[in-house]
Amino acid sequence: MSNLRTPEVEDLLEVLSSMSDKDQLYALCEDLFTIREMKETSQRLSVARLLDAGKPYTAIAEATGASATTIARVSRALNYGSGGYRYALDTLGEIQ
Repeated sequence: MSNLRTPEVEDLLEVLSSMSDKDQLYALCEDLFTIREMKETSQRLSVARLLDAGKPYTAIAEATGASATTIARVSRALNYGSGGYRYALDTLGEIQ
């Protein structure tokens, strides 16, 4: 995915990594994403959390409303991806 890391993506990463105020970050996300994109993106994080807890696909689908395809995609990324979900889950674990 190195071709995805364009100067525009680097700018977005720079902005996101510099923001520490949750309200400002939310405002940016609200401007950047559609309501559907925000819901789907946050749903994927919930799916990752449940997969990491060992929940079966059926229970995850019931709890989150995610499709089997989304659950499988998140599972693949969680297990074989570049570590983003693992970092996110570890960060959430430290906060809670």
